[in-house]
Amino acid sequence: MSTTRRLNRIFRPDGRSLIVAFDHGMIDGPAKGMEQPGLTLQKIVAGGADAILTTFGMATRFAAEIARLGLILRLDGGGTKLGKMDGPGAQFYTIADALRLGADAVAVSAFPGSPKEEATLETLARVIGEAHTWGLPVMAEMVPGGFDSGPEFRSADSIAIAARVAAELGADWVKIPYAAGFEQVTRSCYLPAVVLGGAKKGSERIMLQTVSDALQAGAMGVAIGRNIFQADDPTAMTAAVAALLHKNASVDEAAAMLPNG
Repeated sequence: MSTTRRLNRIFRPDGRSLIVAFDHGMIDGPAKGMEQPGLTLQKIVAGGADAILTTFGMATRFAAEIARLGLILRLDGGGTKLGKMDGPGAQFYTIADALRLGADAVAVSAFPGSPKEEATLETLARVIGEAHTWGLPVMAEMVPGGFDSGPEFRSADSIAIAARVAAELGADWVKIPYAAGFEQVTRSCYLPAVVLGGAKKGSERIMLQTVSDALQAGAMGVAIGRNIFQADDPTAMTAAVAALLHKNASVDEAAAMLPNG
């Protein structure tokens, strides 16, 4: 199967994708909203998600629940809540593992500007080379400075550098933080950029507004986890985000789809 065919399992004909990040169990264990994965996954599918970013265990045990979604398998991992939690430190799974699971793409994180910059970029480059040998797309999750980096790493300047590095290494698309002036990122990165969700926002409307702002600035989708699977109604939240992406709904229209909208 070609890279193009697999990408079409993740991105719709409008070029956009609603990816639900459901890989938090590798760090948090049974996080809120993930205690009974099968039920939550059914709600996400019902809401109209396009793809899921998840773990080897989830993809294996809940293959039926996610069969309708594009599957992005996370290959790397590192610290858990019981340890240092300093981000992915190793590649746990191989391209062969991903192909056996029927994955449509794989994901690897890299941390430009952090002490793990060289090691994580080297892993990303190696994975891209191996994956493309088999026509398997790669999502590069680029987090300047690392997961807990300060505000100096979360500027449009820093994010633009990180995104462009992923492009130069040959990734197929990037998952990156959002920041004011995001147009600078999308103008200078010749790959589709999807915005990560991060920690659960205090207000669901704030999250929807951020998604809308990112789309207006040229983002081609989102990769949202906790703000969807920890929502009061994951199905409604998924549908609201999908409406922003694929129906060009306004924030007011999307918010009206939520139980408290």
